[in-house]
Amino acid sequence: MEQKVKRTKTADQALLSLMNLCAKSEKCTADARRLMRGWGVETVDAEKVLQRLVSERFIDDSRYAEAFVREKINLSGWGVYKITATLRQKGIDSSTIASALEQCSQVDMTNRLTTLLSRKLRTVKAKNSSDLRAKLLRYAAGQGYDFSTARSVVESLVKCDDDQCDDIEF
Repeated sequence: MEQKVKRTKTADQALLSLMNLCAKSEKCTADARRLMRGWGVETVDAEKVLQRLVSERFIDDSRYAEAFVREKINLSGWGVYKITATLRQKGIDSSTIASALEQCSQVDMTNRLTTLLSRKLRTVKAKNSSDLRAKLLRYAAGQGYDFSTARSVVESLVKCDDDQCDDIEF
């Protein structure tokens, strides 16, 4: 089986391509580095290209983080922990992440989690209410919500009608 060879680009071609990409959607410095590495741009040239993109405000990590937070909260329903972990993986510093996360309030996050778990509640299959609670809590944790918020939302959604529920400790 033939392996497709990626087309290499010069530093100038990479600059033009990245300017075009950044004009269409937000990119962070890690995204630009990854793309240039894939294009075979030398590290020294890649840093020069990156400096120019940052100085001309095509790339701005704080603007990227704010857009990322808005998108993941509003469209994907992610919680704070998942958003923070993903932004850290992309190399965004902690202070930038914290300032981007200031735009979401705890009340708003609780409301979003309630909506998310209400939708999930319709599709999940469980043997009893304790099993249902466990599945909903795991789902909320996977979406990046903290345990105390998830627990209170699950408690409000799932009414305990089993004899086993009296014995459950969260």
